[in-house]
Amino acid sequence: MKALVLEDIGKLEYKDVPKPMPGKGQVLVRVMAAGICGSDIPRAYTDGAHNMPIIPGHEFAGTVEDVGEGVSSALIGRRVGVFPLIPCKKCTCCKKRQYEMCRDYDYLGSRSNGAFAEYVVVPEWNLIGLPDEVSFEAAAMLEPMAVAVHAIRQLDLPLRTLPDHGPRVAVIGLGTIGTLVAAFLYDRGYRDLLVIGNKDFQKKTLKGIGIAEENYCDIRTDDAGRFIMDRTNGAGADAFFECVGSSEAAMVAIDNAAPSGKVCFVGNPRSDMTFDKKVYWKILRNQLKISGTWNSSFLGEAEGADDDWHYVIDRLVKGGIDPQKLITGRYPPERITEGFELMRDKKADYIKVMCIS
Repeated sequence: MKALVLEDIGKLEYKDVPKPMPGKGQVLVRVMAAGICGSDIPRAYTDGAHNMPIIPGHEFAGTVEDVGEGVSSALIGRRVGVFPLIPCKKCTCCKKRQYEMCRDYDYLGSRSNGAFAEYVVVPEWNLIGLPDEVSFEAAAMLEPMAVAVHAIRQLDLPLRTLPDHGPRVAVIGLGTIGTLVAAFLYDRGYRDLLVIGNKDFQKKTLKGIGIAEENYCDIRTDDAGRFIMDRTNGAGADAFFECVGSSEAAMVAIDNAAPSGKVCFVGNPRSDMTFDKKVYWKILRNQLKISGTWNSSFLGEAEGADDDWHYVIDRLVKGGIDPQKLITGRYPPERITEGFELMRDKKADYIKVMCIS
């Protein structure tokens, strides 16, 4: 089969590799759509993967092509999304069914071969069936959507019923995850959501979601703190999502959170994170609740599973979310390195770049 192989840092090659065979408890998935995650760029060009050579890619969907021992052949032909984290099922977190915090996990695309290939082997447990209403492109974005939902759930935000009641919520950082956090918050009823970005096309994208232009702050030209305080009558944001992963963005969030407010750190850190003394005092004196978030919750296809992935599927079926609006580039498999280079070199504005088979 053909696959994109990360041979070493900075060396991506699209080439022939052996087609994998599913083992016990596994299935073979034919990949129909796969997204490039922001984390794939440093993995490919600066940091490397845990194991190399490796086939990257962890945001994907496809059809079951074959099954291994112990897996029903009735799955063959089924349309599926895939939870990319493979938990050990033995550690303390796994025993609590907090699989996203597994202490000894495997991961498709960074520790084991992933989805930038014609086929990938996946544990049956990691599959989630796709309703007919959910396209392969939308399903390839299940993973980042679930990550966004997981972040929102960390702060226990209620559903809004009236536009002028309930907590004021802010988001700083409008890459894929930050934009999806904003989209799911809007879907939950937060019509006066405050968003902070640094690109013209981000404002246009958010307007397409329904977020009012006056609720967007361009941090290149506007003071984010003044923006938040002006729109909250000096009170600050009751909940703040930091989706950048920089000390500067973290300070904006903490400095402009309301007393007794909540701050969720979502963005992967770009470098060491440091707080000024006055910012740390803000945490203490305002009694802020600081949360971190990692990955997303998935419980397999257990009946009635209340996890992030099933929540996303439900919203897709009901039409609350349309992730395909966020796809800004589509490449055939043999040209997927062009998508990597576009994101690496920032040759054009993008949100989600995808490989379509």
